[in-house]
Parts: sequence; C-alpha cells; structure tokens
Amino acid sequence: MRFDDRVDAGRRLADALDGLRGADAVVLGLPRGGIPVAYQVARGLDAPLDVLVVRKLGVPWQPELAFGAIGEHGVRVLNDDVLDATGVSPAEQARVEERERAELERRVGAYRVGRPPVPVRGRTVVVVDDGLATGATALAACRVVRGQGAARIVLAVPVAPDRTLSRLRDVADDVLCLEAPAAFGSVGAWYRDFGQTSDTEVTTLLSRAAEQREKRPAPRRSEAADPELDIPLDGVRLAARFALPGGAPAVVAFAHGSGSSRHSPRNRYVAAELNRAGLGTLLLDLLTDDEEGDRANVFDTLLLARRLRGSADWLRREAGLPVAYFGASTGAAACLEAAADDDGVLAIVSRGGRPDLASAATLARVRAPTLLIVGGLDTQVLSLNRLAADRLHCEHRLAVVPGATHLFTEPGTLGMVAELARDWFTSHLTGPGTAVRQHSPA
Repeated sequence: MRFDDRVDAGRRLADALDGLRGADAVVLGLPRGGIPVAYQVARGLDAPLDVLVVRKLGVPWQPELAFGAIGEHGVRVLNDDVLDATGVSPAEQARVEERERAELERRVGAYRVGRPPVPVRGRTVVVVDDGLATGATALAACRVVRGQGAARIVLAVPVAPDRTLSRLRDVADDVLCLEAPAAFGSVGAWYRDFGQTSDTEVTTLLSRAAEQREKRPAPRRSEAADPELDIPLDGVRLAARFALPGGAPAVVAFAHGSGSSRHSPRNRYVAAELNRAGLGTLLLDLLTDDEEGDRANVFDTLLLARRLRGSADWLRREAGLPVAYFGASTGAAACLEAAADDDGVLAIVSRGGRPDLASAATLARVRAPTLLIVGGLDTQVLSLNRLAADRLHCEHRLAVVPGATHLFTEPGTLGMVAELARDWFTSHLTGPGTAVRQHSPA
C-alpha cells in the first residue's frame, strides 16, 4: 500500500489511532516531514499539536552513532552503553552538545514562533514521523519525551522496516506502523508524492493548529468539562466529576478499578460518549487518598459497594434521576454487589471487570441488565467473566472486543467499548420518563 502524500498518510494514521480520542493525548511531530502527517493525526484525535525538536548527540568520529540526545528546556539523555564503548570524553561531549544545542534553539525559535510548548507530563504522547529508516531520530525523540514525564508514549508512523520497529518497542509503550515491509527500500518509495517539506510549511501548520484550538467554540453543556465536587458519605468526602446534560433521563455512576481514579482517561472517554448520547455521568473515587494507601481497601468490594450505593442514593436525591452503573476491574464487582440489594439500578456495564470477585449468591440476586465487556486477548479475565456470567440470573450479555488486551489501549478498541456501553444503556434506560436520545458516535 502506497500513500498519496503525507496528508493521506496522516489521515490513515488518525483512523488507526481513533482509540486515543478523549485520552488526553498530545501529538508531537518530528520536523520537517513528520509535521504534515502529525497535523492530520492531531485533527483526527481532536488533540493539540506541537513540534518535537530533537537533536542527536553523535560520536565526533562517527556522527550517525548517537551517544545521547537533547530536547528543549535543557533535557539531556545519554546512552551509557555507547559512551562506555566509544570512550567519548566529557570535553568532547560538551563540544558536541554546545553545537547541537545552538541548532536546536534556532529551530525551536523558528518553528514555535514564541508559543510555549504543549505540556506532556502525565499525558499520552503520540510521536509522529512520515516514516522511519534506521529509527535513530525516533529513538532519541522517545527518550526525550520520557524524560519530560510522559505517562505513555505511542510512536506512530506510516511506514518502517520491521527490524527498526523491533528496536523502538523497547523505548515506546506502543508502536503503530501501517506498513512494515520486508523489502523496505526507502521512506520516499512508499509515497507517490514525497516532496520536501519546508520550514515555512512547518510553521504554517503549527500556527494553524494552534489557532484552530484557540477559536474552538465553547462546548455545549452536554460536552462541558465535568465540574469537580465532593460527596459526603460515611464520614468522608468522596471526590467526583459530575456531568449532567440538559434533559438527561438518567445518570451513570462510574466505579473505577484498582489503581485508577475519576481522572482515568479511559473512563472519561466513555463518559464523554455517554454525555453525547444525553446521559449524565458521575466519575467517582470510592476511596479517599489516604484510604488508597492501604491495598486491602482497594480490593474490599463490600466497602466499595456500600460507598457506591450511598452515592447512588445521593444522585437520586440531588439530581432526581434514576441511576445505572459502569464498572472497571474491581469496580465491576462493586457495581454488582451494590445492585444486588438495589432494584432501582437500571443497567450495568463492566469494562475489563472482575465480576468473579462478587459472590455467587450476590450474582444470583442482581436484577439489572448486565453487559460484560472483555478484551479478546485478555484471556484470564475473559474466563473469569464467563464463569460469572453463568451465575447471573438477570438479562446479561458477554461482549468480546477482538484484539484488545486488559486496558483496551489498542487503536479502535476503546471506541468499541464506548459504543457497546452507549447502546446497552440507551436500550435499557427506556422506562417511563427515561427516553434517551440516540446519537451517532463521535
């Protein structure tokens, strides 16, 4: 498969990365040819675009062999193995870095035109180029981004040889390549139009992306940023994010799994899709920060279920609306425990959940229609869900997402989760006064 040009390649990459929509992602393009590709990826993911200016620090007598890399704000990454093998002295390192730092600053000033860099700490960072041959620049880029505190690095390119991709999987959390031919040739051979990208084109695309985000209209209430609130319960105050679209017929309360919170990008992505379908959402921390320090609390499904039931009662009082549950990992067991003694729960969806942590007697008492979503590659959890499904006496379904692992990080899989959850809720929240608007997925 050849690409028409970098725009075509970027659009195809964006389609393959659709599962990252709503994941608080930042797209970083490697100049110059990676910027037109990254621009299309950022548009497709509705994510900010920035340039990632990286300079390799090459061994003086073998410049293609990098002993390190530098990035903005003094970021410096060294490869101790290369330094040990080559014996590059500190003085030689300093001279190379001084020269490359000057060129890096020149390019940053030319490309960013005074705009501050987009923050990447704690976020998912998608590093994009128009293709890789040796992968040396991408390797340096991933190391620099890691040094800047990225929570997850996704390297995305249209084409690269498989041997190069194998090396890069050691420095990136995920590597996405549309074409990995055995007979590679060159990057340009895989494009019908592979004209040189100019500095002017780089700066134009970066400016256009920044202007488009600045001019975005204020979101409608149904898509607004969720306001933070505290729910008083059991002598503590539980942190939550609450979104209530106008005319919402019901609220879906989210019970997160172990090690997660109301800030979970995956659950926030699903919640945004439910908001677009007209449903309210409550992303809830069932434990306080201090309580989370005790791992026994994280797996105390009875405690979590009691907190979830109390939060459902709070929702009914404050919003005057019926409640459904969405649970992930251990949160799924909490949802089932909470619903077993509450006939008012309209529906339940579990994402990669552990319903087996609820007792057989509990599962038999659940009356709410229950959807269990599991990744096809998450074989152990899939087996546990099948056992739990056999113990459910209510309407239920087990949905397997092909090619997905436990966290549904594979491109497109989280979108399937959101669609399945939306359709389950909208088809079961149809009692008197609970008509739900059907929206096509974003």
